[in-house]
Amino acid sequence: MTLKRIFLFFILTPIAVLFAASSLFGTLQEPQFQTRLELYQTNIALQAQAWQAANSQDDSSQAIREAILGDQPLESATEKYRETRQSVQTNLVKVQSQLAQLRSTDAIPTPPKPLPEVPPTIDASRSDKVKQLEQSQQKMQKFLAELDLQLGILQAKQGKTDTALKTWSELQQRLETESSTQNSAPAKRRATANSTQHRLNAALPLTALSTKETAAVLIGLWSDPPRLLPDAQQQIQNNLTGWFSSTALVQLYQLQQRQAALSEVQAAQQDAATQAVFKLAFIGTVPALTALVGVILLISLTAQRLIKGKEALLAQNGDLPWTTPWDGETILQVFVVGFFFMGQVFVPALLLTLPIPRPVGDVRLQAVYVLISYLLVAVGALLVMYFSIKRFFPLPRLWFKLQLRDNWFLWGLGGYCAALPIVVIVSLINQQLWQGQGGSNPLLQLALESQDFVALGIFYVTAAIAAPLFEEVLFRGFLLPSLTKYLPVWGSILASGLLFAIAHLSLSEVLPLTALGIVLGVVYTRSRNLLAPILLHSLWNSGTLISLFLLGSGN
Repeated sequence: MTLKRIFLFFILTPIAVLFAASSLFGTLQEPQFQTRLELYQTNIALQAQAWQAANSQDDSSQAIREAILGDQPLESATEKYRETRQSVQTNLVKVQSQLAQLRSTDAIPTPPKPLPEVPPTIDASRSDKVKQLEQSQQKMQKFLAELDLQLGILQAKQGKTDTALKTWSELQQRLETESSTQNSAPAKRRATANSTQHRLNAALPLTALSTKETAAVLIGLWSDPPRLLPDAQQQIQNNLTGWFSSTALVQLYQLQQRQAALSEVQAAQQDAATQAVFKLAFIGTVPALTALVGVILLISLTAQRLIKGKEALLAQNGDLPWTTPWDGETILQVFVVGFFFMGQVFVPALLLTLPIPRPVGDVRLQAVYVLISYLLVAVGALLVMYFSIKRFFPLPRLWFKLQLRDNWFLWGLGGYCAALPIVVIVSLINQQLWQGQGGSNPLLQLALESQDFVALGIFYVTAAIAAPLFEEVLFRGFLLPSLTKYLPVWGSILASGLLFAIAHLSLSEVLPLTALGIVLGVVYTRSRNLLAPILLHSLWNSGTLISLFLLGSGN
């Protein structure tokens, strides 16, 4: 065995596998993006309930409203918030239990006789784990406080004033306990925390204080008799958004008898409601129709496969492997050196050395930074792939086929329709499995919260153009055909789909992305044209970004 093979198989590959496993399980305590997304959609539904058609007596407009919002939008929103709160509370208890276990080992007194020292790497690993858990705990505590503020308003709006007051009072008490616990942390742990942790710890009491003051404002507004605090309006506007903010302001202005301000807020509510109805109609109707087409397509193709057998469209090229001139070493070289080390080592190190501004607080800079990083990784990985297979040129037929005069468009569009119901079902199962944890792609959160059109345009170029081109060339164009040398075509589809999902380094996304990767693989193996999965991938990411923009714009 050559030195190159030893280095690749026994050093680089184990490092890549360990890093991927560590990154995946590191997301275990991170909240799922899907949880926040569902709340955003719930918030838009709350805004939409104030919608009134020009002709309020029109039965058709009432039917449209009920079809979009349901019969009891407030009750549905309350249930969603309760479910989310329960999930966050359960995961918070788990994190606190793990923190207590790790801290209890640090609290063991030093024995009188020296014992062999724990290796520094183990100490560092435990310290990093504690910091990671502390950050997760703080995020969950902050999220839980936001949920309680909003849940109380939902309860008050339904006439359950006593329940709402209890929710806010318990929130105040919990924040008092958390603040006192934070301030009484052991001096040794505070001294050894790094500067980032110091900033997080310093910010927590301020956030808790602001939330407590907002809770006090809400308690005052819905008490009998009401108590109006001097900074009530500012606290509401600073710490509540969307429907929750306007609802609290309406209550405030009614008590203050400020008719002009009340009319202004109610007019803004009606405008927001009209926009929310159109957003919900688009977000709900377009995917639903697409999924319906996908279900019909899946049923038709499955029936045709059962009736016609090998002559069916779904069986086209299904058992035909590629002629692969290279071996497993080349596959490992492309993915370990090209994909892993380019993405996780070389490009991050390069960006640190370049004299470019760091994207802190500026969403446009963040978008540009993400695009540049992605392009550098893509170019680096594709160059590694090119030089790894260059000696095998000219390649056998069907490799990296990009042919415009073909039925690739129908395969891509049909694949997108078929993928939607499949991934939705898998995602629902996945939600039950992970209970709101497992992390998510950070780009999705940035796209959701950004309302800057320039930044969104850059995110679109990254996600809907650059990502489909690069990932389909690498995973479907290179990996899947290469695996047919060792596996049947169906096995190569499964393996490449799983690796495609793992490469996103988010535990909660493994199952949905594997399902999507399998559909992409089926579309490519049947069409034998890379343009088909590229189109499917682009449509998928485009639909996701459009939905995120619409949801974010209402929150």
